[in-house]
Amino acid sequence: MASFLLPNKSIEEIFQWSWSSSSRSPEPVIFPSADHDYLSGFGNTFESESISGSLPRGQNSPLLCPYGLYAEQLSGTSFTSPHKLNQRSWLYRIKPSVTHEPFQARFPRHDKLVSEFDKSNSYTTPTQLRWKPKPVDTVEESAPIDFVEGLYTVCGAGSSFLRHGFAIHMYTANKSMDNCAFCNADGDFLIIPQKGRLWITTECGKLQVSPGEIVVIPQGFRFAVDLPDGPSRGYVSEIFGAHFQLPDLGANGLAAPRDFLVPKAWFEDGSRPGYAIVQKFGGELFVAKQDFSPFNVVAWHGNYVPYKYDLNKFCPYNTVLFDHSDPSINTVLTAPTDKPGVALLDFVIFPPRWLVSEHTFRPPYYHRNCMSEFMGLINGGYEAKADGFLPGGASLHSCMTPHGPDTKTYEATIERGHDAGPLKITNTMAFMFESCLIPRISSWALKSPLMDNDYYQCWTGLKSHFSGEGSDS
Repeated sequence: MASFLLPNKSIEEIFQWSWSSSSRSPEPVIFPSADHDYLSGFGNTFESESISGSLPRGQNSPLLCPYGLYAEQLSGTSFTSPHKLNQRSWLYRIKPSVTHEPFQARFPRHDKLVSEFDKSNSYTTPTQLRWKPKPVDTVEESAPIDFVEGLYTVCGAGSSFLRHGFAIHMYTANKSMDNCAFCNADGDFLIIPQKGRLWITTECGKLQVSPGEIVVIPQGFRFAVDLPDGPSRGYVSEIFGAHFQLPDLGANGLAAPRDFLVPKAWFEDGSRPGYAIVQKFGGELFVAKQDFSPFNVVAWHGNYVPYKYDLNKFCPYNTVLFDHSDPSINTVLTAPTDKPGVALLDFVIFPPRWLVSEHTFRPPYYHRNCMSEFMGLINGGYEAKADGFLPGGASLHSCMTPHGPDTKTYEATIERGHDAGPLKITNTMAFMFESCLIPRISSWALKSPLMDNDYYQCWTGLKSHFSGEGSDS
C-alpha cells in the first residue's frame, strides 16, 4: 500500500489523487484468479470435494470414509452453543492432523507478539498516537522474514487465556513460508494486505488476497502465506473468544453476503520431511514437526471456513441532506459482545463515495468516543488528515481521547464555504478497528522509531474563530 500523500494540497486535490500504487503433489501453486473459482456467501454451510465422491454422504463420520480418508472435525464454537451460532466443519484428509511430534517452544522467542495485555508487557496512555509506515525497501535487503516472523503487536486488550479481548498487529515480510504452516490457537485473524498480494493456502483450499481485499482465518486453521510480489506489509486484527459477523444495519447495501468468497477443496499428497507446524498459543509460539503437508484435505463441509472479501464491493450509505451519519454505517464486519450494540471489535472502512450534505462540515467531526479507534490507510489519502497519515501507517485514539480533522483540513473546508457543490472522494481506502475495550500499547510499538512524536502538532494550529456574532447559515 505504497503511494504517499503529498503536502500542501487542497481538499479537492487530495480526493482526486490516483493510486500509486487441484494437484496431489507439492508442485508449483496455481491460485484461483476469478470469483467463479470460489464458493460464495457469508455464514453458509458449504461443501467441497477435489475428487468426485470423496465427501461422505448421509453422515459425518462413517466407519470407512471414501478413498480411505480420515474424518476430522474442526470446531469454532462449543458443542452446546445455540444452533444458529454453532460453527464447525468436517475435514476429510489423507492423514489426521494429530500425527505429529510433541510441540516444543520455538526459539529464538518471538518477543514482539502479545496476547495477554497487562503492566508487565504493555503500557497505557490517553495521548493520540500515530505511526509512520515501516519501509519495505529496507526489508528487501534484510534477513529473510516470513509472515510469522514479520508479525508484531501494536496494541490490544484482554486475554487469549480468558477468551475475551483483541490484539492489533502489523506485519512486514519479504519471503514466503517454506515447509511450514501457521496455526493461531488464540483467536481469529482478519488480515488486510496494504502492499503486495498474499497467496494463502488453508486446509479448505487456496485464497489469493490483493491490497484492497481482506481475509479472515478463523481460530485453529492451519495456513501458509506466499508472497508473489516480493516484500509485503499490512495489518492484522485478532479477536479472542468471538467470531466476526455481518452488522445488523439493514437488508441491502454495505457488505453483501454473496461477495464473501470461500476456497474450494485442494490438497497435497506425498512425503514432506521436517514439515513444521508453528502454533501461536497464549501469545507464545510452539513448533511441532511432521512428515506430511497439513493441506491434505481432499473434501470438507461445514460453516467454519476461511473467507475473503473485496472492499471495493462495499456499498456505502450516506447523508443526503445535512449533518453526518454515524461512522458505524460503514461497518463491514463486527464481533459483538453480550451487550447489545456494543462491539468487541468493529471493522469499519472509509471508501470512495459522494459527499452531498448541505450547510455541513463534511469531513469527520471532532469528537470523543467511549470506544477506542485504531485506523490504518490502505491507499491514497484520508479525508480528515491532509498530511502525515500515510498508506501503511496507523493511528490510535483511545477511549475519550479527543480527535478529528487536522488544521489544514479544517481551514480548507471552511474556506470553501456554504456554496460548495457535491464532492466525490476518490482513490482512497482507509479503515478503522473500533472496540469497547481500552487498549494497552505494546512496549515495542510505544518505543518504535516509527512513532510520529509530532502527531499532536497537526491540531496546534487550530485557532479561535469566535466573533460573538451568530452564524450566517
